[in-house]
Amino acid sequence: MATAHSLHHRHISHGDRRAARHLLALPAALFAGAITLAVCYIAYVLWPRWPSGPVAIDAPSIPVTVAGTIFNIPPAAIRQSVQRKPGTQQRVDLAYLWPSLTPPDPAVRPNPVSSSNMVDRVFVTIAANDGALPPVERVKTIYPRYLETRLSALPGGLTSRPFRDGTPYQGEELIYDEGSAGFLVRCTRNGAGATLGMCLYDQRIGAADITIRFPRDWLDNWLGVANKLDALIKSLRPSGG
Repeated sequence: MATAHSLHHRHISHGDRRAARHLLALPAALFAGAITLAVCYIAYVLWPRWPSGPVAIDAPSIPVTVAGTIFNIPPAAIRQSVQRKPGTQQRVDLAYLWPSLTPPDPAVRPNPVSSSNMVDRVFVTIAANDGALPPVERVKTIYPRYLETRLSALPGGLTSRPFRDGTPYQGEELIYDEGSAGFLVRCTRNGAGATLGMCLYDQRIGAADITIRFPRDWLDNWLGVANKLDALIKSLRPSGG
């Protein structure tokens, strides 16, 4: 009887201890659950969100700050959905229809390159400058080191001067107007078949670099292109900015 009683007592004591442990674990589990919910809520509130799908073509412009400079950008013109939000960003990639300079309809696929070597849009990148000299200073101090002495006259009064082989700009040409317009671009040549030559038009606003990419064939009307590109850049800046 004593042995049975002792076993029964030990069984009861063990059961009591196990129940006590469960009771102590319950508040800890509830506390951990509350912490997890709080962390999830904070992450949900603070995590940046943006539209994952196409936006309306007529959605109002949003303020985007790049390198301390504010730009007003139509969301439909922003090519990357991750960039389609207001606030400070390191870089924004844009596309506009040519020649209307309106954002492309997200539901319409870009036209394939045709036999006439033309495309229907212009591409714009706004990025914080990486310490490189401004475009005007590059023309004065950097490009002359790599340019050939040979000059070629292009239609419309433009002048072309190729970069030497073996330089960072190999395969490109500096194309510019020597008159009062001051137009200047770096361009590649048209390649075989439907390979387009492309031109880069650079401007710096504050500490932000704007690079516009368009087909070289458009230079046949370079003055009209220059006016439209300047108007596009002006449209990205707030009124009076």
